[in-house]
Amino acid sequence: MTDLERFFRRLVANLASTDPARLHRPIPLDDVRYSILPYRANRRALGLDSSEDYELVLLRLCAGEGGYLRTEPEEARVRFVQELRSPNPDLDVLGALENVLVTLRSEPLARALGPEPEASYAPPPPFIAQPSDVPEFPDLDPPAEPDAVPEEPVPPHCLYCGGALPAHRAVNFCPHCGQSQTVAVCAHCHGELEPGWRHCVNCGATVGPA
Repeated sequence: MTDLERFFRRLVANLASTDPARLHRPIPLDDVRYSILPYRANRRALGLDSSEDYELVLLRLCAGEGGYLRTEPEEARVRFVQELRSPNPDLDVLGALENVLVTLRSEPLARALGPEPEASYAPPPPFIAQPSDVPEFPDLDPPAEPDAVPEEPVPPHCLYCGGALPAHRAVNFCPHCGQSQTVAVCAHCHGELEPGWRHCVNCGATVGPA
C-alpha cells in the first residue's frame, strides 16, 4: 500500500467514524489538517516519520495525484502542482490559500470503505519430481546370473603313469603300466594312502611296495 492510499484510507475511516455525511460533501482543507486527520494523532497509522512527510503527501493528494481527491478552486490545484514540480516544494502553500475545498472521489471512496487489500498470495507450484530428485535404490533381487555352462567331465587317468583310462567302465588296473587303480589302505590303521607314499600319514607305519 502506498503512502497516498494509506493517507486516503485513514481520512475516510476518520470521517466514517465521526461524521459519515461529510464523506460525500466538500471539506475545507484546513479541517483535514487540523481536526479530521491531524498529524500528531495519526502519525503511526499513516506510517510517516515527520510533519513534513505528512504535508508532502497531503500536497500530492490535493494536486490530484492518484485521483483520490478533487480540489477546488482549480487555481489552487494548479498552484499545488507547480509547487510539487519545484526542486524544494514550499509546504506552507497548504495554508497560504484560502477557501480550498477537497472532495473524496466516488470510486476510491468505495474502495476505501471496503476491506483493506491483502497481500497477494500465490500458492506454490505443484511439486513435480525430476529425475535427479528420485533416489537410486539397489535392486531388491540381484539380477539372475546366466546359466553356467556345464563343465565337461575330466577323463580318468592312471594314478601312476598318468595315462588315460577308459571312461565308461570299471578299471582296476592301468592298461598302460599295469598298476592297480584301487585305493591303497594302510595295513595297520586302514587309512587311505596316496601313490608313492612310503609311510602312512595317520599312524606312520611303513608302506610296502605295491
